[in-house]
Amino acid sequence: MKTLKYLSVFVLAVFLWGCDEDAMDDINRDRNNASSVDAFALLPDATLKTVVTATATDFAWYTSKWIEHSAGQWAQSHDDDRRIGQSATSAWNNHWNGMYDLQNILRIMRELTEPGGPEENNVHALGIARILTAYNLAVMTDFWGDIPWTEAVQGAGNMKPAYDRQSVIYSESPGGIFWYLDQGIANLQQAIDLGGAAPNAGGFDYIYNGNNARWIKAAYSLKARYHMRLTQRDGEAASKALAALANGFESAADEFKFTRYEATTLRDNPWFQFMSERSHLAASSTLFNIMDERNDPRIESYFTTVGGEYNPAPPGQAERVQGGLYSESLLTETGRTRATPLMTYHELKFIEAEARQRAGQPLDNVRTALQEAIVANFAYHGSDAEAADAYFDAAVASRFASDPLEEILTQKYIAAYEYEAMEAYHDYRRTGIPTLHNPHNASVGFPHRLQYAVSEESNNPDNFIEVNVHTQRVWWAGGDELVK
Repeated sequence: MKTLKYLSVFVLAVFLWGCDEDAMDDINRDRNNASSVDAFALLPDATLKTVVTATATDFAWYTSKWIEHSAGQWAQSHDDDRRIGQSATSAWNNHWNGMYDLQNILRIMRELTEPGGPEENNVHALGIARILTAYNLAVMTDFWGDIPWTEAVQGAGNMKPAYDRQSVIYSESPGGIFWYLDQGIANLQQAIDLGGAAPNAGGFDYIYNGNNARWIKAAYSLKARYHMRLTQRDGEAASKALAALANGFESAADEFKFTRYEATTLRDNPWFQFMSERSHLAASSTLFNIMDERNDPRIESYFTTVGGEYNPAPPGQAERVQGGLYSESLLTETGRTRATPLMTYHELKFIEAEARQRAGQPLDNVRTALQEAIVANFAYHGSDAEAADAYFDAAVASRFASDPLEEILTQKYIAAYEYEAMEAYHDYRRTGIPTLHNPHNASVGFPHRLQYAVSEESNNPDNFIEVNVHTQRVWWAGGDELVK
């Protein structure tokens, strides 16, 4: 045994002596932790984080309660519906960090493909990265207001980034939301002009499978959304939105959405997971009553029944139960593989209707856009244009004639249930439509924004901003910018 031991040591020594430095480097390389990666190889991760972190989980679940699409019936959702814990800096710490992690991935994509980068000819990847940057930047500033941005996601290069004003983030200046969208459009148009010479995303692109034209339509549609976000701050917001949407989605086939879910654990729709595992949310009586007053046929596709009857929960006053008492979302119950929309065609048509009304166009033009929006939403839920037109004539036309803007935004609110709750929340903050009924809005306050993260308070104290989430609005909703 002793001889074998010494022989083994000798053989190992000879082996190591015979290896040059390059060989040893190759032996020690961790092949599961690449030191570099192509831009398109980063796209799946960036896309999935955009879908899950930014769109289809907590941001949407919580705003669904705040806007009273849903009512909290269990655990944290029940407490949140009573305005408990909303001011804690720990409440949104994970999502704050998650969004900056996502933006860091997109920063790497941009740096790889910008002029001077190792993939500077990959303008398609740069265009997509810029559009996703704009989308996620809007999610961040819409919820938090002023945020670290131009000095952020630099790693050790700047551990205490200054905060940027929301008015700067929502601008056409370099690094602003509109700048990223315009630059992304230009990049994708350049790729088309090159006749396919630029690399194509193909299977790396989980949204459009490398279809540049549809990414461009998505970017223009997002521009329309973000211009309408600024109706309180920009007198030309409506006309700018109309100019953008003229190049946006032409039909539901162009929609900006993720469709890759599978009917397996961990690969199904996050809303479905949330309901099936936790049952935190019930259908809200606010939304149900608005629809019931209009004899809206979508009720049958929106909500479950309890004992054969609809029983929506009162916002802020629901019993603490984990399902079984109140109606819940039928869309989610049957939606294990239902797509996550980042932006829909019907949303764009509702934007068109509002923009036409605000721009002072003839009411016939506004009415046509609104009716097309409702038809599109009925189709989205599997119903036909004939049913949508009948509903419009019976329930919408007279209300529209009485108060066009009120009915446009109310119909958009109905159509946004439930996966588009974030947009309904943002619309409410800038317009006050529809009327909400949670009694804690009066006794405690409506959550107008998110609290900044405890990690930011600890790591960036010189720039950290203290806010009252129930009294201080973000800038585009009429509030003050809070940068020190």
